[in-house]
Amino acid sequence: MKLINKGIFAAVLGCVILSAVSCTDEIKFGSAFLEKAPSGDVTEDTVFNSAEYTKQFLAGIYSLQYYGLPYKHSNSFPYTYSTYATKFDDMTDCYLSNFSNEPGSIAYYTGTLNSSYGGDGLLFDYRCNNTFEAIHNCWLLIENVDRVPDMDAATKAEYKAEAKCLMAAKYFDAFKFYGGMPIIKSTFSGTDATYHLPRATVEETVNYMISLLNQAIPYLPWTVANPESDAGHWTRAGAMALKCKIWQFAASPLFNSSEGYYGGTSDAEKQHLVWYGGYKPELWDSLYNACKDFFTELDARGGYALVQADGHRPQDYCNAFRKAYYNAKSPEILHFTRVVNTDAYKSSTYAWHSWQAIGRCSTNPTFDYMTMFGWADGRPFNWAQMTDAQKDTMFTTGGGDATHVHYTRDPRLYETMLVCGEATSMDEATGNLSGRMREMWIGGGASGVKCYYSESAFANASITEATSQFGTGLGNQKYYCNTDGIRSPYQIQWCYLRLSDIYLTYAEAKLQKGDLKGAIALIDKVRARVGLEGLEAAYPDEHLSTNKDQLLNRLLQERVCELGLEDTRYFDLIRYKRADIFEQPVHKLLTYPLHDDGTPYGSNEETRWFGYNQKHHIKYPTKFKYETQEVKRTRIWWTDGFDPKWYLEPWPLTEVNKGYGLVQNPGW
Repeated sequence: MKLINKGIFAAVLGCVILSAVSCTDEIKFGSAFLEKAPSGDVTEDTVFNSAEYTKQFLAGIYSLQYYGLPYKHSNSFPYTYSTYATKFDDMTDCYLSNFSNEPGSIAYYTGTLNSSYGGDGLLFDYRCNNTFEAIHNCWLLIENVDRVPDMDAATKAEYKAEAKCLMAAKYFDAFKFYGGMPIIKSTFSGTDATYHLPRATVEETVNYMISLLNQAIPYLPWTVANPESDAGHWTRAGAMALKCKIWQFAASPLFNSSEGYYGGTSDAEKQHLVWYGGYKPELWDSLYNACKDFFTELDARGGYALVQADGHRPQDYCNAFRKAYYNAKSPEILHFTRVVNTDAYKSSTYAWHSWQAIGRCSTNPTFDYMTMFGWADGRPFNWAQMTDAQKDTMFTTGGGDATHVHYTRDPRLYETMLVCGEATSMDEATGNLSGRMREMWIGGGASGVKCYYSESAFANASITEATSQFGTGLGNQKYYCNTDGIRSPYQIQWCYLRLSDIYLTYAEAKLQKGDLKGAIALIDKVRARVGLEGLEAAYPDEHLSTNKDQLLNRLLQERVCELGLEDTRYFDLIRYKRADIFEQPVHKLLTYPLHDDGTPYGSNEETRWFGYNQKHHIKYPTKFKYETQEVKRTRIWWTDGFDPKWYLEPWPLTEVNKGYGLVQNPGW
C-alpha cells in the first residue's frame, strides 16, 4: 500500500544522504551533527572511504543510546533526556513526581493519556527516541564497512558486532513498552513506491534481538582493550548480559501466560503481538541458560566483580554501593551510556543535579519505599510494630556532627534516598562521613548544603507537596550524591547493565525453575556486599527455601532496594502484571522535632539546629513525632482500578492510520 507519510521510514530515510564537510575536515555525527549540519554534501561513499569517518559514524550511533537521567532542557530528540520527561519509576509505589509541569506524569496520573499523545507526554515514544534512526544507521554501517580501504578485517568485524548490539538494545528499549516491533533487516533506498512493515510477534521480536546478539558475541572482546579510550563500547560481557535481560522480560507473565493480559480478544492478542499465545515454560530455560553462559564466561575470564567494602562500618558499605554504579571505572558496570553536558549547581545548565537541587525534575522517594529497606544487619523493617523510641533510631543515632553519626538501616537506603539525620557528604576514598546531619523535619535548617533552598523549605513543602526536592519528606539520592556528585565537563554515566542485576536475574531464573536454594544463594551474594545477613536468617518464618511465591516477593523487594531509580521497579511491576501494587496509594513522611522529654516545640520556639540552636548548645534533636499521609497528587489507578491497557504504551494513532502494518495495543 502506498504511504503518503512514511512515519517510521521518515526517521531512517533522512540518513541515506549524509550532509557533512569536505574530506579534509572532521565529520560530526550524533547530537553535535544534528544541532548544526555542516555545509556541503557527503554521501555514503565519502564516509565509508575513511576509517576515521567510519569511526565517527559509529560514535554517532552510540550517541543515540538510551540515557535514563533527564539532563537537558531541549525540544530535540531524544525526549528521555528532557528535563520535562517523566522517570519511569515515578509510576510505581517507590517514587512520586511533584513537578506539576511534567506532561508525562500528568497524563498517567490523571488517566488522560491516549494514542494521540507523543514526545515527553509519553514515558517512551519510539519516534522521539531515535529508535529507527539508530537501527537504520546500524544497517548502513553493516552494509558498507567492508569497503573501508584503510581498516583491517578484525576491526570491521568488531564494528559490525557493535552495530548489532546497538540494534538489539534499541529494539529492547522499545519492546518493553510496545511488545512486538516492526523488524528492519536492511537499509531503505527511499525510492520504493510502497512499504509494508507490520509488527512482528513477540516471539519473532525476541528471537530477532537474540539472533543479533548471538551473531555479535564471537567478534567482541570480553572487556574493552583500553578503558581510557574505549569505555562504553559494547563488549561480549555486555552482549551476553543483554541476552539475559531480554529472556527475563520475555519469560515473565506479561508475555508468557496462559491468557493475554487484556483477555485475549483484541487484535493484537489474537495476532500474538503482545504475548506468546500461551504459557511456555521453556522461556525460563532460555533465561537460565543465558545466565549460566554469562557466569561461566565470568568465572573463566574475570574482568567484572561486585564492588566490595573496604571496612565494616555502615558508611563503608554505603561507599561500596555508591562506587558500584556511580564510579566510571566500576568493575560492576557491564555497559553504560553517557552524555556530554556541564553538570553543576547552576540553574542555567538544566542538568540533572541542578534541577534536583531546586526541586524541579525531582523524583521523590515514598514512605512506602523507605519501609522496604531492612535494618543494617538485614532484619526486616516493620513500621507498624515499632515503638516511638524505635522510630527515633530508624535512620541514625548520634547527632549534629556527621563524624559521629551511625547509620542503622540497610546501607543502600542512604545511597538511594536522603533521610533525616543523614550526613551531607561522604569521602569516596575513605568512606568517612563529613559535613552535618540533614534536618529534614518540619522547621529544620539548611545543614550547610550547597543548594538553592534549605531542607526547611523543602521539608515544609512536604506538607503541601509543592514542587520540591523533599516533597514526600524524603529526597532522592540515587545518581545525585549531594555535592559529591558534581561531574564536569561530562554528565554521570547511566548504568544500562550492571552485574548485581544479572546476579538477581540469575536468581529469578533459578527460582522459576524450582531451585529455590540456588536462588537464595545468589540473592545473598548481593546482600552480603552491603553487610546484610542472608535471606533465610532475616526471614526465618517465611520458609523461603520451600515457598516459591514468598521468595519471589523477597526477590522483587531485593531488586528494588539494589536497583532503585534504574527503571527496574517499573518494569518488574509491568512484567509480573502487578496491578495490585499499582492500585495502592503511596504515602509521605512528615517529621516534627520534639524536646528531650517528648514534648513538642512551641509555635514561637526555634526548631532549626545548625547555626541556631547549635549556637546555644542545644543538642541535635533525637526525638521526633512522625505522621504518614497519603500523597495529594493521586493517580487514577488508586480510585478507578488499574486498567491492564497500561501495561504497554499506545502506538501513535497517526502512525497506525498510515497503513503500513501497525496494529494498536489492547485498550488504546
